[in-house]
Amino acid sequence: MISVVADYAPCIALRRKVFIEEQGIAEPDEIDDLDDQAIHLLAVIKGRPVGTARLLIDGEIGKIGRICVLPDQRGTGLGKALVEAGIAYLRDIPGVKKAKLGAQDHAIGFYAKLGFEPVGPFYDDAGIPHRDMVLAL
Repeated sequence: MISVVADYAPCIALRRKVFIEEQGIAEPDEIDDLDDQAIHLLAVIKGRPVGTARLLIDGEIGKIGRICVLPDQRGTGLGKALVEAGIAYLRDIPGVKKAKLGAQDHAIGFYAKLGFEPVGPFYDDAGIPHRDMVLAL
């Protein structure tokens, strides 16, 4: 089950495990001052947090970011469900017309299947090649 949570400590714990421990991203690059203003989605299965994403609103753009799923839940459709939950949430916010995300190079095809289109050049984010992708809402 995916829900919006006010207490986002489990989301930070998941991001720490996936991004910092698994992918080697430096903590200052992952845990930032935007978490306090973000909308946090948390996926829980049998009481266990297994995936998360955060949403940030900037005018007409809703950014979906920090999407992560624990290794044992990858390939189950949970990542897709998190992105779709983010899109659905953004569609309900008046004035938000586009969803945007920064896709890791290896995940561009995954997001393209969900309707996102690449825009702009590749860029480095925490040592990992990324490309922005957008979806009209």
